[in-house]
Amino acid sequence: MNCTHIIQEHYIYSTLQGQLRAAKYSNTPEASKIHAELCCLPESSRHQCDVMESCQFSQGVHPNTSDPAMEPMASELCMSKRADFADMVLQGPEPPSLWYALIGRLREAVCYQSADNHFTHSVCTMSIIHSLFPILAWWKTYSLKSFRSDLMAGLTLASLSIPQSIGYANLANLDPQYGLYTSVVPPLVYAVMGTSREIAIGPVAIVSLLLSSMVQKIADPAIDPASYRKMIFTVTFLTGVIQFAFGLFRLGFLVDFLSRAAITGFMGGAAIVIGLQQLKGLLGLSHFTSRTDVISVIRAVWVSIHEPWHPENFFIGCSFFLFILGMRFIGRKNKKLFWVSAIAPVLSVALSTLIVYMTRADKHGVKIIQTVNAGINESSIKQINLNGPYVTECAKIALVCAVIALTEAIAVGRSFSVINNYKLDGNKEMVAMGFMNVAGSLSSCYVATGSFSRTAVNFTAGCKSAMSNVVMAVTVMVALELLTKLLYFTPVSILASIILSALPGLINVQEVCILWKVDKIDFLTCMGSFLGVLFGSVEIGLSVAIGVSFAKVIVHSAWPQVEILGRLEGTNIFCNIKQYPMVCETPAVLTIRVSTSFLCFVNASFIREKITGCVIEKREAIRLVVLDMSNVVNIDTAGLLALEELHKELVPQGIQMAIASLGWQVIHKMKLAQLVNGIGEDWIFLTVGKAVEAGLAIANKKGSDLEC
Repeated sequence: MNCTHIIQEHYIYSTLQGQLRAAKYSNTPEASKIHAELCCLPESSRHQCDVMESCQFSQGVHPNTSDPAMEPMASELCMSKRADFADMVLQGPEPPSLWYALIGRLREAVCYQSADNHFTHSVCTMSIIHSLFPILAWWKTYSLKSFRSDLMAGLTLASLSIPQSIGYANLANLDPQYGLYTSVVPPLVYAVMGTSREIAIGPVAIVSLLLSSMVQKIADPAIDPASYRKMIFTVTFLTGVIQFAFGLFRLGFLVDFLSRAAITGFMGGAAIVIGLQQLKGLLGLSHFTSRTDVISVIRAVWVSIHEPWHPENFFIGCSFFLFILGMRFIGRKNKKLFWVSAIAPVLSVALSTLIVYMTRADKHGVKIIQTVNAGINESSIKQINLNGPYVTECAKIALVCAVIALTEAIAVGRSFSVINNYKLDGNKEMVAMGFMNVAGSLSSCYVATGSFSRTAVNFTAGCKSAMSNVVMAVTVMVALELLTKLLYFTPVSILASIILSALPGLINVQEVCILWKVDKIDFLTCMGSFLGVLFGSVEIGLSVAIGVSFAKVIVHSAWPQVEILGRLEGTNIFCNIKQYPMVCETPAVLTIRVSTSFLCFVNASFIREKITGCVIEKREAIRLVVLDMSNVVNIDTAGLLALEELHKELVPQGIQMAIASLGWQVIHKMKLAQLVNGIGEDWIFLTVGKAVEAGLAIANKKGSDLEC
């Protein structure tokens, strides 16, 4: 009788016994019927099930009765059942190959498998279309009521996006209209292809800083603005291509290498750098440093204040900065007045422009933005240069921008999807972000992503779908056609105050405190990226963050935990003796858990040495070493060699090695390497409990002095 059949009969037998006891206890008429079904089982099957239970529940109380469990039996039948369980481990099917896994990922990426697992061109085409354009799924159920909500949210969002877009364009060293262009095409594309209902698309401060600080090393915007714009559009195009590739091939895990701790530090440092950069506009300075580190900015401010400057710029900027913060405070205190904080920036632009126009303050030293080109986005296809000498540099910048933009957008999208209880598809988000940036690069836009501040406004305004992005984009288009002439007298200091008002949300002091309490290495990562951005540059901050993150992964991989386990009395549960002091170690048996998912060249020697050290400490007291490999998902040749060497070290000392809970890939590679034959098939077990009990039984049968 095979193992599967025995397990099935054991399950039926145990279930009927439990039902019979419950029926007798409640005096129901079902008891006689259940008893009849129980008697229908063959006598041999019932005997085998009883023996199997006695082998499995050798200590404590039987789980289906209140009677004490039977003592372990070393009969031939019990041994044969244990052998059947070992065969389950050794005779399993081969795991899927790497090629099969890659094909599976590609199928998941395009999602074109039909219900009957057959692939046709029509099914493939329709599935790809629905995967690329999620709007096709929700458009059919979209109602007029939802549109009213999206209309109000979109108009509210536009009132915040217009002044912020102009300010962020200034931060990116571009003319004001390019910020407005970036709030038109990318949101329209995302509304068709994105999966988030709340996220607001457009230019953001962090990406604007990245572009201005990195691209100006290739082309100086003050000397050659045309070449600088070409580099910006080329970087935007490559950013979109990289983001699309990340989503298509499901490479989102690469973005996760920039940990949340690293992003927190980077955002905080970048926020301070952006704030210091706004001193140029706030003070009305004509000459300022292009470097982003704190020391260079402070030096530039110190030099500039000794030159003639006009305090009117500072007065206008600070006044409206306090006005925006006051309106935001009112909006947070009273949720019904959320629109007050949303319209504060555009109201500040309107009032400051009117004041400068009426007082002609531009004649008295107040700097204004002057001309903003009217009209919707112009084509920039001819400005994208993929054959020039700086393509490699542009690609490096694009990779950094792609990772930062994706990290911010997906973090924002997931935050609000959790609130509204729906799932955000990260890979589809990457594809949508890639498409919108490629389309944006062809229409005079620079890198766009999701903005947390604008998304919060969109959510609070009651948006129901991505249609609010469409409303916002249409509103910005109308502003580009009709309102740009009114922006001529807008003071530059008001743009600086709008950017400054958006920066406090980028500095998360509370999360830094949590990092310090919970994980000191994460805190070190956070502070490394923060100080790197603050006192070095954006590139240095990112390099430090990624370097510390990789170092953390390497440390945990190279020095995993090797735990000595003990049995929880009366059960087959094995726990770490240091974490659970109440557990007891089995006499003459040393049970060790290897706590790594990949036993490889990085940690194989360390693990072998740790196990050897544990054995040396208890050499006189042990005769059997059981390795719990339940955490090990995969193994390489170095890991196999370490196990083989460990076995060879233990055998001369009279100590046998048993291995339990082997993963699919691990047992497959052990069989291919003939390691199973070297250790012995009798010493490969399905669970740790089976290894301890059956190992002792086999050793006792062979005449050893092992005792439980």
